[in-house]
Amino acid sequence: PEAAEGRPGPGHEDFRPRIVPYYRDPNKPYKKVLRTRYIQTELGFHERLFVAVLTSKATLNTLAVAVNKTVAHHFPRLLYFTGLRSAKVPHGMVLVAHGDERPIWLMYETMNYIHQHFGSDYDWFYIMQDDTYVQAEQVKALVTHLSINQDVYLGRAEEFIGGDEQARYCHGGFGYLLSRSLLLKLHPHLDSCRNEILSVRPDEWLGRCIIDFIGITCISQLQGQHYHTYELAKNTELEKEEEEFQAALAVHPVSDMTLMYRLHKQFSRIQLDRVYQEIQDLQMQIRNLTALTPAGEAGVTWPVGINAPFLPKSRFEVISWDYFTEQHLFSCPDGSPKCELSGASKADVSEIIESAVEQLNRRYQPLLRFSKRQLLNGYRRFDPTRGMEYTLDLLLEAATQKGHSHVLAKRVSLVRPLSKVEIIPMPYVTEATRVQLVLPLTVQDLDFVANFLDMFAMNTLDTHDNALLTLLFIYHPYDAQRVGQVDVFAGVKAMVGELEKRYAEVKIPWISVKTEVPSQVKLMDIVSKKHPVDTLFFLASVWTEINMEFLNRCRMNTISNWQVFFPVHFQEFNPALVYRGEQTASSSTDFLRDGHFDRHSFAEACFYNSDYMTARTKLAADILDRDEVLESMEVFDVFLHYSGLHLFRAVEPGLVQKYTPRSCNPRLSEELYHRCVLSNLEGLASRSHLAMALFEQEQANST
Repeated sequence: PEAAEGRPGPGHEDFRPRIVPYYRDPNKPYKKVLRTRYIQTELGFHERLFVAVLTSKATLNTLAVAVNKTVAHHFPRLLYFTGLRSAKVPHGMVLVAHGDERPIWLMYETMNYIHQHFGSDYDWFYIMQDDTYVQAEQVKALVTHLSINQDVYLGRAEEFIGGDEQARYCHGGFGYLLSRSLLLKLHPHLDSCRNEILSVRPDEWLGRCIIDFIGITCISQLQGQHYHTYELAKNTELEKEEEEFQAALAVHPVSDMTLMYRLHKQFSRIQLDRVYQEIQDLQMQIRNLTALTPAGEAGVTWPVGINAPFLPKSRFEVISWDYFTEQHLFSCPDGSPKCELSGASKADVSEIIESAVEQLNRRYQPLLRFSKRQLLNGYRRFDPTRGMEYTLDLLLEAATQKGHSHVLAKRVSLVRPLSKVEIIPMPYVTEATRVQLVLPLTVQDLDFVANFLDMFAMNTLDTHDNALLTLLFIYHPYDAQRVGQVDVFAGVKAMVGELEKRYAEVKIPWISVKTEVPSQVKLMDIVSKKHPVDTLFFLASVWTEINMEFLNRCRMNTISNWQVFFPVHFQEFNPALVYRGEQTASSSTDFLRDGHFDRHSFAEACFYNSDYMTARTKLAADILDRDEVLESMEVFDVFLHYSGLHLFRAVEPGLVQKYTPRSCNPRLSEELYHRCVLSNLEGLASRSHLAMALFEQEQANST
């Protein structure tokens, strides 16, 4: 009211910011300021809502579990409090046991615990019992509309028996909301309340404590927001309850788990009906407003309110459709032309067909009743601007009210729109982590080592990047026997010596291994034992050109005990086939034009030593002493089958490799050898370049 009249009311002072100039005393030594990890910590932001659920020995495994299954996942933080000493905690619940089942003592210890552990982290504290059903989304919406700078004690106000008529306490069965400022003021008086206030009910005890020492009474409405509750009678038919029930934030008492689940189902249905009605109202408003725009009614997209389909600017941006039937998918993840429809894809297709028939019946009933005979054709594509689109050709049987039926084909279009975007929480990583490069070398790689070391020196040593290098010399048994007379890696060792002279603080160690079959897993076993468990490895190849941009992505994309990173490098094509004597492209914008991302190569990898050791231990227990199995595996296979971590496989434009035919070891497993051969063949040139080379060769032969 005061704001409407243009004058500030009580508690609404006109705050004006003032600039505090920075001043440092020149006589005092300078101390480096330690910044917080997150900006919200530095600015003093708090989380919105903390929820405490009071439970007991009799209801911990029944009603408390029901609360956890129905509403717990809607709240950002929810803890259960009990007086049991050594309670067995049900799965998925966080329980705090105080060791005393007296109700007043439980409330006293709970308020102390909340203040001590969460008092500085949250703005609002919601206390409820496990025999209460609350609409979680409504409670969260309530606190977003309340100001946090007031002492708030909000719930269902009840009179004290034989007490002051003006004083009210909040009934614990219907839950109540406390503000952070009230909790901070209340905490110093909790001991006095425990010793001076006698009460049987913990909610009355807390209400009397707040009134006596803070002077705040319970209220049921604040700042235009009402705390609606509903007292549940016995044998209540939930489906027939009226508006008061539907508007309730909290329902009490809930006698058993089944009733809790029925309440959750009923309120979810009510909420869903509201959402559907709101969607229809918004769609009607969009239609009415679109008619007034320059595009007119033609500007209305389908479905109304969903983004329009993506419009490609060139043929390379066209999103292709995937064809499917009820049994098969004709665009398979492994590249095969046809595969069986199963798992999530099968469930997706079944649901879409069922939804299509249901929508047709909703539109044409009671005149016509449709039933599916067969899916003739199915097409789907994922449009990143709106969601998954479907086009179905259905063979339907249409029945009239008089019993006549007719078979007809109908084409329908459906959209499964993208829902609310959810940010997945990820552990915190930085770009300051030291990267340990591991470079395996064979005799065939000697011609390329000089370029690798030059790039390493230029992009890491000159820039003082936090990266180290370890060389792994792989000797053939014949070369190992002659190492005293002729060392095949003598030239590489000389280059390393020159680098260590040029950069006095740098040491580049090497490890010598003798083997006929250089298994990537066996080699990594040797390197892993010689480094600490917290080492971040980058397993490189001799053709890799190291740069700071990629090393930072290696650090950011690799998370200990969470994720490993397997980049897909960019492989340049054979210049003899691509340019055929012409000058190569020198423009920096075209460096990714004449090549491809080599999806057959798993030579580069970023992972932590601790994660590798954990996965390797599981692998050892699985294969026992059959070491020959390791020759058919790569590090990627170890993490894929034995780690349980996220495997992040993505194209990496920062890893560009010049064209070089790789030597494929026939002693490796058939799969690894075949993958190496495919990598060489696909790395020759694109189909257009190969076709042009064949065409020129045929022309030369014909003349």
